Amino acid sequence: MMDKLNEYLTELSGWLWGWPMIILLLGTHVYLTVRLRFPQRHVLKAIRLSVRRDPGATGDVSQFGSLATALAATIGTGNIVGVATAVALGGPGAVLWCWLTGVFGISTKYAEGLLAIKYRVKTPDGRMQGGPMYALERGLGWKWLAILFALFTAVASFGIGNTVQANAIATVTSETYHISPYLTGLTVSLLAAAVILGGVKSIARVCATLVPFMALFYVLGCVYILIVNADFLWPALKLICHSAFSPQAAGGGFIGTTVMMAARFGIARGLFSNESGMGSAPIVAAAAQTRNPVRQALVSSSGTFWDTVVICALTGLVIVSSVLAYPDISFDNGATLTRAAFAKIPVVGAPLLTFGLLTFAFSTILGWSYYGERAVEYLRGHSWVFSYRVLYILAIFAGSVMNLAVVWNLADCMNALMAIPNLVSLLCLSGVIVHETRKYLWSNQLDKVMEEGDGLRPE
Repeated sequence: MMDKLNEYLTELSGWLWGWPMIILLLGTHVYLTVRLRFPQRHVLKAIRLSVRRDPGATGDVSQFGSLATALAATIGTGNIVGVATAVALGGPGAVLWCWLTGVFGISTKYAEGLLAIKYRVKTPDGRMQGGPMYALERGLGWKWLAILFALFTAVASFGIGNTVQANAIATVTSETYHISPYLTGLTVSLLAAAVILGGVKSIARVCATLVPFMALFYVLGCVYILIVNADFLWPALKLICHSAFSPQAAGGGFIGTTVMMAARFGIARGLFSNESGMGSAPIVAAAAQTRNPVRQALVSSSGTFWDTVVICALTGLVIVSSVLAYPDISFDNGATLTRAAFAKIPVVGAPLLTFGLLTFAFSTILGWSYYGERAVEYLRGHSWVFSYRVLYILAIFAGSVMNLAVVWNLADCMNALMAIPNLVSLLCLSGVIVHETRKYLWSNQLDKVMEEGDGLRPE
């Protein structure tokens, strides 16, 4: 029974994440990039805004806190193993396609953050609620589609955000340090409970501390590896660019691939890793303390820059340069390729990979707990939130000790199904996005406070 279900979900996931979805997502990225006059050029301004407090602004957490929580959920095992999977299946050219997807995805993440503030609501107890379900309901009047998005999000939180991350942590600690998955599951569950039960402020506070530390440590480690592989760095860059547009054999330790294979796997992994267009990040963006929608839109867009343009690109360079330096590295699968590439680096390689996987996976658990919680509250009300938190924490332990083949495929399906209604809202409300951008960004009015009743409605 389970084998048949897994087979069905594998086929469904492959169909959902096939070329139609890739074209829809990438098409939305490019369309919004052109219509919003390339918001990527404001990335430095976005980074500056992300580390500033916005005194007197309305919201539950700081702009940096909301960004850190979104990054916590986004920067996961996909940034390490996912990039390696793209390289293993699509060749080194997949790295460039993954990077380009991140560059264009900045526009979509900008649009998501803008709508999150524009259509957020304030609950009777003073908390902020927002995300694609509110944009669909209040911006377009499509309550039924908003319910579907919230349902897909709640289910997905137990997959990609919870059990599969816990399983990754348990697997790494078991293989590396021979620690029982049961002990790992219990430890991770207790640590997560200490944060999650405190609500969004607790999650944001921990993520604001954890995310910069883990990202900086990983980036510095990758830079060190690239220095060790310095003789192969320029050949790796040339190979990545050449393979992205050439059907010829890749050479070195790589298999020959076609341009279509490089594009397909690079784009798919890029879209999956940065979550631009999926609709998860705007749920926490809605809780940010910001004076107008465009300020938070810029802050949100910087998340895709860090996630894909920086971290995924560095990972790709590390893997490609390592394979050129050590042609004996195996191409069995993404996880094998990643471990082999990092293990070739003396002293720092294996510990760096282990630390990255552990911290990235744990931060994803924290970030996705908030997404699922808000989706459940939208569907059933605040009285269900505590029950959801308890169930979420129990699922962490279950994921640590279970075989999750079915859950992985179910999670892939739910993520794709989340993206569809979110992309509908972005495309149908693109006129609103342009209007708000013209009002605040193009008119140099970023310090202007949004008018009362604009972007904040009582629930």
